[in-house]
This record gives sequence, C-alpha cells and structure tokens, in this order.
Amino acid sequence: MGLYSKYVLPHLQHLACGSRPIERQREKVVPLAEGKVLEIGIGTGLNLPHYDRSKVTKLWGLEPAAEMQKKARQTANTLDMEVEFLDLPGEQIPLEADSVDTVLMTYTLCTIPDADLALRGMARVLRPGGKLIFCEHGAAPDANVRRWQDRINPTWRRFAGGCNVNRPIPTLIEQNGFRINSLETMYLPGIKALSYNYWGTAELRRAGDVSPLTE
Repeated sequence: MGLYSKYVLPHLQHLACGSRPIERQREKVVPLAEGKVLEIGIGTGLNLPHYDRSKVTKLWGLEPAAEMQKKARQTANTLDMEVEFLDLPGEQIPLEADSVDTVLMTYTLCTIPDADLALRGMARVLRPGGKLIFCEHGAAPDANVRRWQDRINPTWRRFAGGCNVNRPIPTLIEQNGFRINSLETMYLPGIKALSYNYWGTAELRRAGDVSPLTE
C-alpha cells in the first residue's frame, strides 16, 4: 500500500462521502436496518450515527482498510455503539449462511473489485425474508453523461481508491441473487458524472420471481 493510499485517501474519502447531499441519502436508508445487521464497507463509520439503535440487535462492520477501520472505531466509541469489525474485503464475508437479517451497503459497490462475487456472498449470509438496503452511485441514464463516465473512469479509479463511476447498480444486484423491491434514483448536487444515485431495498430472489424493474 502506497503513502497516498495509506495516509491521504482515507481522509479524502471521509470528506467526500460526508458531504451534506450524501448525508441526506444516508438519513433515508440507514434507519431501515434492523435485527442482525451486516454493513459492507463500513469505511470511516459515517453511517453509524444514523442507525436506529432500538431496532438493531447486532452490528458487523466489514472493512479491510486499517486506516478506515480506525476512524470507524473512534466514531463507534463516541456513540457508545458496539460494532464487531471484520477486516476482510467485501468478497470475503466470514459469517454463516442465513445468519443476517439486514445487509447494508452505501457507496461501497463502486469500489469492490469483484462486485458479482461480493453480492453473491451477501445473498449467502442473508436469511430468507431478510433485506438488502443499498445506496450507491453509478451509471447515469443520460447517454452523454454515461460517455463522460466511461471516459473518466480509468483515471478516476486509480486516484479514488478503486471507485468506479459507471457501474449498473440495479443490474448487478439483480443478477446476483436478489429481487429489487423498491428503487429510487436522482442526480445529487454536483458533477453529474459522479453523482447519479440509486437507493432502495431488495430481497433474496425466489424461483419464478420476476423483477418489478422488468415487469
């Protein structure tokens, strides 16, 4: 790990992901988590203040970056929240099958190298009847914006910790074991190529399910 990735990038990501428009997105989705919760890519702990602690009985935070996890631990301590940290990548979830009531991911799927493998892992640990809560940025619906996303993505990915700006978030979720129940989208304030957001909930796909996105 280079000096930039170790000492600079965590602070930049904390500032960027803590902007007011993104905080408003967190306020919409994080309180929906309940029961035994697995947060994928807990990062510096920006979601922690938004949990409804009366509904959460257990919280695991998956985060492979030691510098990020250190900040998240500090945030958890100030909130007097008990979090069990798992220092593994998103593709490696060290939990039993059907052991989680809620999987939460916010601004995480863009950076996981193998998003398909990670989502299949989330489907494995989520119990039947549980829910996936997501809030992600990704491919925009406007062709001109998508062209810019495709152009800048290789350079952006190198300097933004592996973040991809052009991933088709709903498609990734639905082709890896989930059925999306609710989905909202919008451009957040800022540069359009970086700010198209998807958020909603999904459940495990059952045999014969038809996605509401294709019905």
